[in-house]
Amino acid sequence: MENDTILKEGERLDDLNRNGYMIIQNKDKFCFGMDAVLLTGFVNVKSGEKVLDMGTGTGIIPILLEAKTTGAHFSALEIQEESADMARRSVLYNNQDDKISIVTGDIKEASSIFNKSSFDVITCNPPYMNDNHGLKNPNLPKAIARHELLCTLEDVIRETTLLLKPGGRFYMVHRPHRLAEIIYTLKEYKLEPKRMRFVHPFADREANMVLIESARGGNPMIKIEKPLIVYEKQGIYTTEIYDIYG
Repeated sequence: MENDTILKEGERLDDLNRNGYMIIQNKDKFCFGMDAVLLTGFVNVKSGEKVLDMGTGTGIIPILLEAKTTGAHFSALEIQEESADMARRSVLYNNQDDKISIVTGDIKEASSIFNKSSFDVITCNPPYMNDNHGLKNPNLPKAIARHELLCTLEDVIRETTLLLKPGGRFYMVHRPHRLAEIIYTLKEYKLEPKRMRFVHPFADREANMVLIESARGGNPMIKIEKPLIVYEKQGIYTTEIYDIYG
């Protein structure tokens, strides 16, 4: 498909540096961030597994996971039709439509959209800010992606438990200041935290992201991995970040 037929006004094609894949974005709406890419580097998808990405935005997580793993199929749920449409066109452009399905729908209703206990892996890069944190962006698509306007952390975790197979794994990226709430809610819904990694902008700075893997019905034991440092020095990424980006 040619660029001029797949792109709408204000959109652009960005190179993902994986398998020649591209993604359609609109800088005036919402573009994916480093957090989504780092999550794809943290997720473990085994051969033949079925994956769901909740709140996929323009589809960055399933597109990268399909490139990086041997998962059987990747479903993605997005409430904003404009973002879902961009995701579908990116999937089509990359010839991934046999492996990735983009569904328009509400995370709060995910367990009635998909079959319960049907996924091996669920991923989510949810809105970080609740009503007590941060200023709401006047641009609605960006505000929905960043603030808990349409769904809460509890909504995401509740629906995840219903959709995961027993022993299935949930991967999420979030902010450290909500870690106590995250762990409490995971355990409340029988998702046991198993692996955690803090992301620091520089080696001497405090963490500004946390990557968490939990398992449905897992035993209580968590592994804290070594910190992931983003910048070696101002403007220069660490080798590990370059590896994750490919």
